[in-house]
Amino acid sequence: MHVFALPQVTALLEAALAEDVGRGDVTTRLTVPPGLRGTATLLAKQDGVLAGLPLLARVFAVLGAAEVAVTALAADADAFADGTRLATVAGPVADLLVGERLALNLVQRLSGVATLTRHYVDAVAGTRARIVDTRKTTPGLRVLEKYAVRMGGGHNHRAGLDDGILIKDNHLTAAGGVTAALRAARGGAPHGLKVEVECATLAQVDDAVAAGADAILLDNMSTAQIAEAVRRIAGRALVEASGGVTLATIRAVAETGVDLISVGALTHSAPAVDMSMKITIPP
Repeated sequence: MHVFALPQVTALLEAALAEDVGRGDVTTRLTVPPGLRGTATLLAKQDGVLAGLPLLARVFAVLGAAEVAVTALAADADAFADGTRLATVAGPVADLLVGERLALNLVQRLSGVATLTRHYVDAVAGTRARIVDTRKTTPGLRVLEKYAVRMGGGHNHRAGLDDGILIKDNHLTAAGGVTAALRAARGGAPHGLKVEVECATLAQVDDAVAAGADAILLDNMSTAQIAEAVRRIAGRALVEASGGVTLATIRAVAETGVDLISVGALTHSAPAVDMSMKITIPP
């Protein structure tokens, strides 16, 4: 099942439309002649990478606007320039106006995530490092924002707490250290789940390797410490760098030889890409 057809996405669209429309679009009801038809054009107002375009059709379908037809002029993951026509949406003008804001909000938001992700991916081109996201997503939008990361060329980390074991600093405190935490996790891990442990020091890295971690997350280490950790791990575990990584520093981190670089900013700090939907009425 495609991400846009998932039940949680349908529920999200229903809730968002209810929030925006409420008891009805009073302005449209009073100003738009009944039966008037037109065509809206989705226009990029800055450069970017597209994500979420199929949501245009989903928004109007959930709205119940059966006469609205969407024509895509680009595809998700495409890079586009300021002024590019991305899609047209034709149908009753009243329906176009009711669904316009939600459709724009979603495509602008997801394209912002994809655009920022593409910048990070381009910054590490030629290295072995893959850019991955985190759980620092907008509540309720995780499945869509993680989709947008993929459209930008990035990869997804855990979708939630149930599909991966990541032992973080607070878990280490509660369990009594790296070795004890890894032993407990390995003893009860569901079949197929990898065990990753967050390490803030090189001593913790040594303990994690000795205890058989599948992956080691290097948390807020300097580039020199990351390089030393990669040397010590020596391929015995997947190596992920995280914490404080920016576009200015990510190339140096990638060149240490890490496998993954997780960047929370992909989803928690991506600015929306500016777009507009202008309606034209045939003569």
